[in-house]
Amino acid sequence: MDTVERKKYSDLIELGIVFAFLFMIITIYVPNMIWEEEAEAAENARFNIQTVHDVEYFYKILTDNYESNGLWAMNVVNAVRDSVLADSTYLGERNFELIGESVSVNIPDGFDVEYDTTFGFLKTRRDTIIDTIHTVVLYSEELSRNDTSFITKDDLSLIMLEESFVSDLGYETKQRSEVVSYYDSYKPDSSNFYCPLTTEKIVVDIKNDGDILRITSPIKGIYSEGRYVLFSFKTRNHGYIEDGSRSWDQ
Repeated sequence: MDTVERKKYSDLIELGIVFAFLFMIITIYVPNMIWEEEAEAAENARFNIQTVHDVEYFYKILTDNYESNGLWAMNVVNAVRDSVLADSTYLGERNFELIGESVSVNIPDGFDVEYDTTFGFLKTRRDTIIDTIHTVVLYSEELSRNDTSFITKDDLSLIMLEESFVSDLGYETKQRSEVVSYYDSYKPDSSNFYCPLTTEKIVVDIKNDGDILRITSPIKGIYSEGRYVLFSFKTRNHGYIEDGSRSWDQ
């Protein structure tokens, strides 16, 4: 084998090693990427299933029945939330028109709070708060003499009305940090009623003469999509919620 042939052979070996290395990287990382995609798809699909279930839950609170047409139930529930948001006294038995239909509901106290916490993401933030602290003199019966106390500006007006109040010695401001929990609420819309993969409608099944509600993923069998020629994205039915119990928690 002459020098030229030997060099060609060596170059082919090096090229083969490079391709083998690239193939090894692909076979390690691409499946992981697909698994992450499958997990995210399952999470999004189950989020929609949960949202449909929660809409039906609120519809039953308002009407004492489940509704096979989930989109109609959503429109009723959202309309009631908007009305309570506009008028906090909009409670009890109410009748209104919605898309040309007459709707009768019974709105319980606290409906708006439960709606916002159900259709919302619990988050935290750190707020900087500046407190105004007053030093006041009060006569203490137990000590039989004047005593000093520290109170916030908001409480000062009440303290000054007490018989034991003697004087306000002044105030100072203090800065503190406080962690606050809050709900980032959202309003369910029509997109929540469809599978994010197949775009088929999530199944609402009312059983046992309307007593049991089952919300199910529309995927039947295996859903598959090609990925990077050699691989595929695969997933099965994403589960159901029946009578409040979620299949993916079992």
